[in-house]
Amino acid sequence: MATLSPFHTIGSHCLNLGANELSKSAVTSCVCKSKVGQSLQRIDVGRKLLPGEVVHNVAQSPRWSLGLRCFAAARVSVEQAEESVNKTSQVDELQKQSTYLFRTETGGQVKVFVCKRSVKYVVDIEVSSLQFSSDDSQLKLSGGLYRSNRDIINQIIETPFIARSSSELALELEFEAEEVPCYLSFLLKASSRVSSSGLEIRSHRKSSFCVPIGLDQGYPAPLGLSFSTDGSMNFAVYSRNAESLVLCLYDDNASEEPALELDLDPYVNRTGDIWHASIEGAWTFVSYGYRCKGNRDTFHAEHVLLDPYAKIIGSGLLPKHLGRLCKEPAFDWSGDLSPKIPLEQLLVYRLNVMQFTKDKSSKLPADVAGTFSGVTEKVQHLKDLGINAVLLEPILTFNEQKGPYFPCHFFSPANLYGPSNGSVSAINSMKGMVKNLHANGIEIFLEVVFTHTAEGGALQGLDDLSYYHKNSVEDLEARNALNCNYPVVQQLILDSLRHWVTEFHIDGFCFINASCLLRGVHGERLSRPPLVEAIAFEPVLSMTKIIADCWDPYDKMPKEIRFPHWKKWAEMNTKFCSDIRNFLRGQGALSSLATRLCGSGDIFSDGRGPAFSFNFIARNFGLPLVDLVSYSNAELASEVSWNCGEEGPTSNTAVLERRLKQIRNFLFVLYISLGIPVLNMGDECGHSSSGSPSCGSRKHLDWNTMTTGFGIQTTKFISFLISLRKRRSDLLQKRNFLKEENIEWHGSNRSPPGWEDPSCKFLAMRLKADKAEGQLSSEASQLKGDLFIAFNAADRAETIILPPPPEGMAWRQLVDTALPYPGFFSTDGKPILEQMMGLVAYKMKSRSCTLFEACTDGS
Repeated sequence: MATLSPFHTIGSHCLNLGANELSKSAVTSCVCKSKVGQSLQRIDVGRKLLPGEVVHNVAQSPRWSLGLRCFAAARVSVEQAEESVNKTSQVDELQKQSTYLFRTETGGQVKVFVCKRSVKYVVDIEVSSLQFSSDDSQLKLSGGLYRSNRDIINQIIETPFIARSSSELALELEFEAEEVPCYLSFLLKASSRVSSSGLEIRSHRKSSFCVPIGLDQGYPAPLGLSFSTDGSMNFAVYSRNAESLVLCLYDDNASEEPALELDLDPYVNRTGDIWHASIEGAWTFVSYGYRCKGNRDTFHAEHVLLDPYAKIIGSGLLPKHLGRLCKEPAFDWSGDLSPKIPLEQLLVYRLNVMQFTKDKSSKLPADVAGTFSGVTEKVQHLKDLGINAVLLEPILTFNEQKGPYFPCHFFSPANLYGPSNGSVSAINSMKGMVKNLHANGIEIFLEVVFTHTAEGGALQGLDDLSYYHKNSVEDLEARNALNCNYPVVQQLILDSLRHWVTEFHIDGFCFINASCLLRGVHGERLSRPPLVEAIAFEPVLSMTKIIADCWDPYDKMPKEIRFPHWKKWAEMNTKFCSDIRNFLRGQGALSSLATRLCGSGDIFSDGRGPAFSFNFIARNFGLPLVDLVSYSNAELASEVSWNCGEEGPTSNTAVLERRLKQIRNFLFVLYISLGIPVLNMGDECGHSSSGSPSCGSRKHLDWNTMTTGFGIQTTKFISFLISLRKRRSDLLQKRNFLKEENIEWHGSNRSPPGWEDPSCKFLAMRLKADKAEGQLSSEASQLKGDLFIAFNAADRAETIILPPPPEGMAWRQLVDTALPYPGFFSTDGKPILEQMMGLVAYKMKSRSCTLFEACTDGS
């Protein structure tokens, strides 16, 4: 048993389905036929009705004002059932029927059947068990059709019932297709020959009877727009604190005003805190939105709001406010398989979809450049580097003035990333990109922002008290901070993540501003936040990579926090970034360098391991790699950069050589360290922001720089390091930390490291390969030897004494970042001759790194 009592008001718009559109001052009329064959004459009404009141004295009313308002707001008990009947040769046979049962205030029953016959809608009303004061009493129906306070139907009805039996009266009404969807609100009037004024009979709740026509009750799940097998469209949206909600339907994307507005009845169209309705799919509407009414401090009924669960956002005059009334486009996923790369083997490349190929130097067609299809066209560049995972900066619909880290919506890619700047083309283009990258062995991760929305985002105005932090923490309220651990917001976030995995085959997510995911509903810090735990154990997300990134788009700074992980969450390691930058500019501690090289045990030894550390040197905000060694003015103190002797562009050869070494050093440390290396777009070719740390200062990638001397040698060096990392995965791609017996630390000249000496800037380590027992002699050439790696951040040269190599092996030099190209790295390695007493000495230049591998003669 449901409850039904609509709150209907009337305005000036009608369905534009062949009917003439009404202006606010127009006077119109229409005719409704009853089963008894009595046609209604033209009826004009010229006054507003009070709550619960219906039309009186209709024959005497000279005009019908479109300012008419009819309220039927008290609750009515209703039972509704639906049955479908197959269409036969008889045109008038029922296609779909809805039944509503009311109790009257005098003890009788009113049963209403609503169905469609051919192109007309039929309402059959049966009244039974009524008690009249005299035998000559006559029963009439008095009522009208209503939509919303902005929509009026030119239909006022007053017609008598006829007797079907001694205890049952009946009446049938027909309505043309252009008059629906709408609500029929009515009461019963009993009159006799003695008294023509009669008795008005309402429901047992003292309200008018009300039923929807061409508009069904709908279902509260799933949220958003969904399509039934019969083609009908179901709308469902959460708003706990809205007093009423209006469904706005548009028949033209360029229109500023809806073609139809329907006030959803709080007792028919609401279940709990979910508002819902269903209409037939035959209508020609193309877009939809909602108006929410309630407390004027939090609700603004004049705004049409986007459905937060809309999968396709319409383009046109109001692209950010309308959901498209269509299904998601079909896509052929046949043959698509995720590479499912183990966490420790990931090699990540972060990129911005627009900036990656938008520049003319990409030589892509104008409708492809800067889109998902553009990424597809450049997949060979990623393969040449050796990349096996791409991390996309936020691609969800966002505020284009503030940038991608200020989202407006969570279920659709931004239209601007589609070839035609349309939602459908963006969806198809993105799915094509994912399928292509998967076919090339590359996984796709998305950066997502669920902690706040842009001003005017999809959630604002629907129910701010539920979706946002309000009246708790002032700073959070000013930031449009989402109340992530509030149940409905948590559900929205989980639904969004599941959508991207199931519909777009996304392989992982990086959660920006992840520290705010730990806030409770009142802004307090939670040790066990429900959302973070739910993501860790969500079955659909179980095979995806989930990464916490505590960088704050407002403060432009990362926040160091102990993030709860349940052995599922990886993290962007900001300590790796700051400690390596500090060491290579000559100011960091040896212990900090050692900790980062070995997988950041201070962060990830709590049941996870180095594979959960996503390491980076530079990223899309802050200074890119080439600027990190070119700018270090006072305004960039937080960047921990060093200009190598001169600020900005220079022709000083010594400074340029120093900068080149530093870039090589950063890349070397990134790929030699345990953890997952993340390379930022453009760092392989010297992409610069001219010293600005702002994300908005980043320029489109200039593909011509790939063919410069610097671009060629740096790209080849990265490819070499990635190949080395894969080949020596036994030491460089470990899921678990190295054992103590697998690592030795050295200072210069065979001395111990100067752990306690802040002036010491040299550190070397020997990574020992596990001995393979039972190895056949014929396989001796396949034995993997030790690695000896040294780092010199001092301004002076250092002499290193290499320890004796394993028996039957000799040291070969693979890398020395101080040597000129192409000699500073070698796949085969250069043999190092013994110099005295079986020892090998090697002189390292200032600010350089070097790597040696123990190899057998035949390897």
